[in-house]
Amino acid sequence: MMDKQEFEGEYYEKNEPQDTATHSTQPKKGWQTGKSLLVGLLGGVIGAGLLLGGMKYYQNKTEQPVTVPKITMKDQKNGQTKVSDLKVNVDTQATKAFEKIKGAVVSVEAYKTSVKADQRIDDLFSNSNIKPPVSGSSGSGVIYKKVGSVAYVVTNNHVIAGADKYAIILADGKKIPAQVVGKDAVTDLAVLKVESKDIKTIASFGDSNNIKVGETALAIGSPLGSNYATSLTQGIISAKKRTLDVTNSKGVSTGQATVIQTDAAINPGNSGGPLINLAGQVIGINSMKLTSTGAQGTSVEGMGFAIPSNEVVSIINQLVAHGKVQRPALGVMIVNLSYINKEYQTNKLHLPAKVTSGVVITEINPKSPLKKTKIKANDVIVKLDDKKITDVLSLREALYEHQVGDKITISYYHHKQLKTAQVTLSLEG
Repeated sequence: MMDKQEFEGEYYEKNEPQDTATHSTQPKKGWQTGKSLLVGLLGGVIGAGLLLGGMKYYQNKTEQPVTVPKITMKDQKNGQTKVSDLKVNVDTQATKAFEKIKGAVVSVEAYKTSVKADQRIDDLFSNSNIKPPVSGSSGSGVIYKKVGSVAYVVTNNHVIAGADKYAIILADGKKIPAQVVGKDAVTDLAVLKVESKDIKTIASFGDSNNIKVGETALAIGSPLGSNYATSLTQGIISAKKRTLDVTNSKGVSTGQATVIQTDAAINPGNSGGPLINLAGQVIGINSMKLTSTGAQGTSVEGMGFAIPSNEVVSIINQLVAHGKVQRPALGVMIVNLSYINKEYQTNKLHLPAKVTSGVVITEINPKSPLKKTKIKANDVIVKLDDKKITDVLSLREALYEHQVGDKITISYYHHKQLKTAQVTLSLEG
């Protein structure tokens, strides 16, 4: 960007002298006009004389030669400059937070070595020692646990999806082979493990339920690849909970995700890196950003999203324990009550007027644990244990706080009556 330069000119204003007179007596009638003419004429002559004299004076002044001062060696030395030795204290809270966690942030590389080539590629490499090309992707990750000789790294599932070889690059540039512990397409999370001998910094998780809108948030990662590793961007928490439709790497919808919205810059390669608070704690795993929206492709700035740390911890613990996420299920098809018109709510669902939120059961699967209860289709679930259910998202969140085999209490409306049922959660499938 070129700097815009402004030039200030000088403005000169000439004020001609004005002739003024004050008379204390009234002139005699008859010669008043002649006297006025004489006074005016004299005034004009005097005024012109002053003006001409002023112009001559100004002209003489401007025609004087300009003398340029001679610059000596001493003057030249005095004109030199140097860097100030003043030290500015920039040890801000953001700086401290970054220094605390930067060693735990890594670049993640994933490769697919078994590339399917067409016949022309096969022919090209069949009679040579050249190996077929290797496809790859890169992202970010954060080291969160170290146990003996093994350290664990959390990243996004889409960073490693489809690959069969993995590696991480530490903050100091050292590259270490990695293995997949487990991955989950629904939440877009994955866990890798590496040898821990070179690992010196471990990140800790903060409580994402305690974050506040407007709170400072810092994103760390490797935007555009490891050449820009450990890049830091700063923003705020724009929203604590946003519900987004999620698709996997094949473009297939995997449901909805509850995410933190931030305006901290998140670019390709930041995926899997941490979103941290000013205490240096991980409050989210950066996962996606919105770049355009609508049919016209309206450009969007400052809308990035991160998976909340509380959900991250729950998922990665399951991935380490089982290699996958074992989700409990009710075995039902449901829809938000708010999507149902008032007439249907009254005449078909038989809901009291005071009930304005919940989820409507539209279908119960044959293997659903609800088959052992009196809950029927068209009943409206309003609470799971002590958690109020307002929509599909809140039911999912409440349900995923439990494990397969847990017993829960469901509160629901059936023909205007609030009832409860005890249910043992089964495995989602």
